[in-house]
Amino acid sequence: MRTILRQSPCSLFLATALVLGVYFAAVNPTAAAIPRYRASTVQPQQAAPPEKWATVYGAKLRYVEAGTGPAVILLHGLGGDSSNWASTIGPLSQKYRVVVPDQIGFGKSDKLLINYRVGTYVDFLKGFMKELKIERSSLVGNSLGGWIAAAFTLANPQMVDHLVLVDSAGFSLPKDSDPAVLGALNPSTRDQVKLLLPLVFYNTAMFASDSAVDAFFARKINAGDSYTTQRIIDSIVRREDVLDSKLSALKKPTLIIWGREDKLTPLALGERFKQEIGGSELLVLEKCGHVPQLEKAPEFNAALMKFLGAGI
Repeated sequence: MRTILRQSPCSLFLATALVLGVYFAAVNPTAAAIPRYRASTVQPQQAAPPEKWATVYGAKLRYVEAGTGPAVILLHGLGGDSSNWASTIGPLSQKYRVVVPDQIGFGKSDKLLINYRVGTYVDFLKGFMKELKIERSSLVGNSLGGWIAAAFTLANPQMVDHLVLVDSAGFSLPKDSDPAVLGALNPSTRDQVKLLLPLVFYNTAMFASDSAVDAFFARKINAGDSYTTQRIIDSIVRREDVLDSKLSALKKPTLIIWGREDKLTPLALGERFKQEIGGSELLVLEKCGHVPQLEKAPEFNAALMKFLGAGI
């Protein structure tokens, strides 16, 4: 496995959101299907915002919404859902209208039998904003969600205030990406799950038990998003919608947040985003893997609030 990682580390971002939903389930496996919503480590846990529904291109999108003020949309990655932002919604909603969708094909949203690609999500995000009458919003995206946020900003700069990329994907895969790795990105066995879980978090202790593996495997096989996941993987292999040579056109205030110990999208990729997006800022969080919004929630939220507030 070490050889595979060394040969094509950036390809592994595709596995990221597959384990996000199990973060809380690993702590409490019986809660695997229940989205968790925490205001912050210094505030009491709040009730989850009620789920809402929007119709975009005839498809139903499930989302949650909290707070008032300038809009901020949080975008999960591959295989994820709105619960991936459980630790961010509360503090952010104190000053902003926070909108968090289950992107099309994931979570409780409709799972259409189409050839998903990043461009699909850009179109659906625009339709989603139109449906909710959001003319402008800041976008925060993790992994694949960051790629979607960047692509949307390039295509619709007039609709974006701030851009935040969190351990983001978006660059072309190496031509020699290992097929074994690509096959594991849409896991269908417990062994594949055991390979994936330690790659996302710096602190892997909570995923060492068989019960954590079982909780994730059960969640994955019952999520109903394997078709969506495979279509996106196929699209990425075809190098559709990649951000190579496009990022210099981004002119929006951009914050890049990265976990130093990210094993899926190494810090070198964060540095590349920083180099190619003029005027962008790069914040590196220590002892943190691919999901800073979960592993380093207080630091992540503080940096996000500071960045978004600088323009107000």
